[in-house]
Amino acid sequence: MDRVPALDEPLKKTLGGTTAKVMAEHLDLHTVGDLLHHYPRRYAERGELTQLADLPLDEHATVLAQVADARVLRFNNGKGQRLEVTLTDGSGRLQLVFFGRSIYHHQKELLPGRRGMFSGKVGIFRKIRQLSHPAYEMLGKDSEDDAAEVWANQLIPLYPACAQMESWKIAKTVDLVLDSMEATGWQEVGDPLPPALREGRGLTGLPDAFRKVHRPRTKADIAEARDRLKWDEAFVLQVALARRRLAEHQLPAVARTPTPGGLLDAFDAKLPFTLTEGQLTVTKEIFDDLATEHPMHRLLQGEVGSGKTMVALRAMLTVVDAGGQAAMLAPTEVLAQQHHRSITEMMGELAEGGMLGGAELGTKVVLLTGSMGVPARRRALLDLVTGEAGIVIGTHALIEDKVQFQDLGLVVVDEQHRFGVEQRDALRSKGKQPPHLLVMTATPIPRTVAMTVFGDLETSVLDQLPAGRLPIASHVVPAKDKPHFLARAWERVREEVENGHQAYVVCPRIGDGDDDPKAAQKKSADEDPEKRPPLAVMEIAEQIAAGPLKGLRIEVLHGRMPPDDKDDVMRRFSAGEVDVLVATTVIEVGVNVPNATAMVIMDADRFGVSQLHQLRGRVGRGSAAGLCLLVSEMHEASPARARLAAVAATLDGFELSRIDLEQRREGDVLGRAQSGVRSSLRMLTVIDDEEVIAAAREEAVLVVADDPDLERFPELRTALDALLDEEREQYLDKG
Repeated sequence: MDRVPALDEPLKKTLGGTTAKVMAEHLDLHTVGDLLHHYPRRYAERGELTQLADLPLDEHATVLAQVADARVLRFNNGKGQRLEVTLTDGSGRLQLVFFGRSIYHHQKELLPGRRGMFSGKVGIFRKIRQLSHPAYEMLGKDSEDDAAEVWANQLIPLYPACAQMESWKIAKTVDLVLDSMEATGWQEVGDPLPPALREGRGLTGLPDAFRKVHRPRTKADIAEARDRLKWDEAFVLQVALARRRLAEHQLPAVARTPTPGGLLDAFDAKLPFTLTEGQLTVTKEIFDDLATEHPMHRLLQGEVGSGKTMVALRAMLTVVDAGGQAAMLAPTEVLAQQHHRSITEMMGELAEGGMLGGAELGTKVVLLTGSMGVPARRRALLDLVTGEAGIVIGTHALIEDKVQFQDLGLVVVDEQHRFGVEQRDALRSKGKQPPHLLVMTATPIPRTVAMTVFGDLETSVLDQLPAGRLPIASHVVPAKDKPHFLARAWERVREEVENGHQAYVVCPRIGDGDDDPKAAQKKSADEDPEKRPPLAVMEIAEQIAAGPLKGLRIEVLHGRMPPDDKDDVMRRFSAGEVDVLVATTVIEVGVNVPNATAMVIMDADRFGVSQLHQLRGRVGRGSAAGLCLLVSEMHEASPARARLAAVAATLDGFELSRIDLEQRREGDVLGRAQSGVRSSLRMLTVIDDEEVIAAAREEAVLVVADDPDLERFPELRTALDALLDEEREQYLDKG
C-alpha cells in the first residue's frame, strides 16, 4: 500500500474484497476507522499462558498455549486416523483434534514444547475441553518470520474475533493499515479533540493512541492509549448532547403556569396524605420548567413506589389549568389501563368534567389503546380534538395520524426505554408548538449512566418513599438444596391470604404452547436447572391450585391474553376478588394494588437485578409490610445466586442498578440489545469512567457555548457526523 487511507475509506479499497467482506459480514467493520477502533480485548504477555480451565464452552476463543504432546490415533478398525494434541498452561489442559490427510502436516508443526496461538470454538469431549480443527499460528517457529518474532517478544494483542477471521489475522490487517499511516505521516487522520483540550488534559495525539493501543511496547503504552481513546468517545457524545440541549432551549413553547383555585388546587385539597419532601422538590423543578417559553426536557427517575405517577399527574393538572392538554404514553395496554384506572380513582369527580355528577372544575380523562372498540375510540378521538378531554392515557395508538389534539401542552412518557425516537417525535409533533416533555423511568439509573444516555435531559430524582410505607422483606428460597423452604414459601402465601391480603406469583414463561410441552415435562429433580425450560405461568398455576394453594382463588395474567380479559383479571384482582395472581412480567411496572403483600418469583435467577427490583416493588404498597421470595434451583456458589443475594440484601434501587450494569455488556447499557447497532462506546465504560464522562461534559458545554456550529473544529464535526449518522436514534434521542 503506497498511499495513506482516510479513516472513512472502505476496507474493500484498502485490504481487498475477500478480507473486507469477511470483516463486514462477521465483525461489522466497514471502514479503516472501524478497523482502527476495533481494539484488542486483552493482551497476552511474553511467557504468559492462558488459563485453559476457564475457557467458556460454545464460544469462539483465541488462546496462547504450549504443546504438551501430540499423537496419531487410529479408529474404525484402523481405517480412520486422527491427530490429538494436548495443550497445557501448567494448571489446565485443552485438546486439539484433527482428521484427514493433513494430520501429518499438523504433527510436524505442533511439536511438544512449542508455543502458539490457537483459535476455535470451545467444545467438550469426554469431560476435556476441546477445539476441533482449530486455526493456529506457532510463535517463533522460524527466525525469519518477523511477525512470529514480534508476537513472541512483545505484548500480543488479542482481538474480538470470529471463526472466519482469527485474532492474528485481524492483527495483520491492522499492521498493514498502521504501516501505511506511518509511511505518510498520518496526513489524513483528523483529531476530534481540540488542541487546547488535549494539551490541558495531558492527552496524547490520536495517531500515537492508535499506535500504542495496537502495538504496545509496555503496559504504560496501553494505559496512555486507553486514557486518550476514552476521551474521544466521551467528548464526542457529550458534544452531541450539549448541542441538542442548546437546540431544545431555542425552540418556542407555550409557558404553562399554575392557576390559583384551579384543578390542581382542588385535587390537592382531596389528597388524604401529605406529599413527601422529595415530591415537593421535584414538583417545583417541573413547575419552573413548565413556566418557561422553551420546552421542558426532563427525566424523572426514582425508587419503586416513590410516587412518580403522583408527581406526573400534578404536572398534567397544571397544564390543563393553563388551557392545554396532557398525554401519558405507556408501553403496554395493561400499564395504560392501570394508569387510567388509578388516575381516575385519585381524581374522583374531577375526572368527570362535563359529565353528570362531575365537578365544575373537572376535566375528562380518556383512555386510548389499539384494542378499543370503534364507538369508544371515536368518542375518545372527539374528546381530544375538541379539548373536552384534558388528559389522555394510551399506548402507541396515541401516535397514529388520525389522533389530533386541540392544544397538546405536555407529553409524559412512562418507561422511556421501550419507545423509539420516531414514536416519541410523532407524538410531540401533534402540538401547535413543541409540547413540554417529562420522561419517567422506574429503573433508577446511576448518575453517570443518566448523564451518558439521557444527557440531553435535566434530571430529577425521587429517592424517598411515602410516609408509612414499610420496607419489603426479601429472601432467597433455594428450592433444590432445601425443598422444605419452598413448601414454607407457599405456607407464607396462604397466611397472607388468610390475613385478608393478596399475592403475586411471577414466572419467566407463559407455557401455553410457547414451546414443546413434553420437553418442559421432562425435567427431573436432579436435572441442571440451566438446561430445562424456564418455569411457566400455566404450569405453576395448575400445580399450586391442585397442591399447596388449593382452595384459594387463583387467576393467570400474561401478554397473550385478549386485552379485555387482561383488564378484567386486573380489575378483579384490584377489587380483592382474586387471592393469587400468577403472571409474567406484565406486572413489572405501574401495577398498583395496595392490598397485595406477598410475591413469589419462580426461577428468579432468570431475571435481571433491576427487573427483580421492579417486580418486588409491586408489593408492600399499602400500610402492611411486603414480602418477596426469590425462588431458585441454582447452586449456592453460582453467579446467579450471588445476584439474588444482592437483591435480597438491599432495597436501594440505585445500588442494585449499578450492580446490574456492572454485570452487563456496555452495549446493553446504551440500548444496543434493542437496536442491533454496534455500541458507540468501545473503550469507555459508563460505570467505571465517571470522572472522564463528567469532565468531558464540562469541556463539551464550553466548546458548544463558544462555537455551536463547530465551525472552528472541522475534525470534531466529522466525528460528530459519523456518530449521528450511525446511531442517532439509539443514543441521542432517548428523550
